[in-house]
Amino acid sequence: MLPTAGGSTVIHQFEVDGVPAVFVQRPGRFAAGLVFRVGWADETLARHGVTHLVEHLALYRSGVADHHLNGATGPLHTHFHLEGTEADVSSFLLSVCQSLTALPMERLETEKDILCTEEAGRSPGAAETTGQWRYGAQGHGLCSYPEWGLHSVDGQAVQQWADTWFTQGNAALWVAGERLPAGLRLPLRPGPRMPVPAATSALPVTPAYFSGGKGQVLFETVLPRSTATALYAACLDRELFRVLRQEGGYSYTATAAQAHRGDGWSTVVALADALPEQQDAVLGGFIDVLARLAAVGVPQDELDALRRRIDEEYTQPDAEAGRLSGLAADLLGGLPLRGIDDLRAELWAATTQDVHAIAQQAQAAGLLRAPGGRRADWAGYSAAPVSSQVAVVGKRHRSREKGAPDLVLGAEGVS
Repeated sequence: MLPTAGGSTVIHQFEVDGVPAVFVQRPGRFAAGLVFRVGWADETLARHGVTHLVEHLALYRSGVADHHLNGATGPLHTHFHLEGTEADVSSFLLSVCQSLTALPMERLETEKDILCTEEAGRSPGAAETTGQWRYGAQGHGLCSYPEWGLHSVDGQAVQQWADTWFTQGNAALWVAGERLPAGLRLPLRPGPRMPVPAATSALPVTPAYFSGGKGQVLFETVLPRSTATALYAACLDRELFRVLRQEGGYSYTATAAQAHRGDGWSTVVALADALPEQQDAVLGGFIDVLARLAAVGVPQDELDALRRRIDEEYTQPDAEAGRLSGLAADLLGGLPLRGIDDLRAELWAATTQDVHAIAQQAQAAGLLRAPGGRRADWAGYSAAPVSSQVAVVGKRHRSREKGAPDLVLGAEGVS
């Protein structure tokens, strides 16, 4: 059990059918989620989309309900969750588990079409924009590519993927409500906990940049998951807004945020928009903010103000319930579970030196997207490579066009 603010223990750890779980008591409607340690970073380029397809098929038998239910597939986790009554929770979780062991293959082609329609209407976010540049066409970088696996994967392969990854040993449960729902059952296939895949890299050197997009400046960096990283992201958000919107009047959106990658690291993403005639000013101002934070850090009074804002979020009545899905993911990653008292103690113990060190690391590991046609080598950013330095071992196919690149097909990939 994990202690929280005031010394009371509100997060309970237990098991259901061998699946580790966390529970927090709260009034009102019940909420629950089943998290699996599998996402698109576990796929290959040729099978990209199979996890998303399993998620859709597993939800089909839950049908149209009066309560809210949904699923989500991320880089390292797939999440089935709902809000409803006590009976809704038990029946939903049972239905999902039963479906995972015998997916409704009569819906296979229909769900493929739905996923293709979803993809066609989706605008690329920051992860989709930078993924292929940082990680390449594998692992975390697959988010930059279409779900090509949907066109070739058959029912047998889809069920085999579910049998391998959506298992008892690779799942964690979270529940929030007045009590543990009666009759909870999770009849999943047995299987081992799957390790988190190592993050790949397509960048020979950082900081790096590339050009593209319709005017937004975008910055992405990978940092240790820590309180200092959270404070740095909050400071970067505040400074970009102040410099580019309030003072310069160049941008409407100027923001930054962090997200846990799921393996003990966090991704910090910042962006600012600009009209064509303001893009040079926004790019310069953006780079100046990053450089200033890396050079001089954060003043003590600003750090204290950011701390107070974050601390207010920790002390909200529903703060523990809001952390449950993340705690379930941490269970699957073998990461320590920390209560709010621990987080608040770390928050107030972090120093300006800690945040300054993270700011230096952020710039050193950064990947910048400049608006189309613009460069950032003048600021010390190296151009990100647009081709591989070496080819895979395999059969080479010469291009029919003079001067065009060859195609190499090998057992480990394509170059």
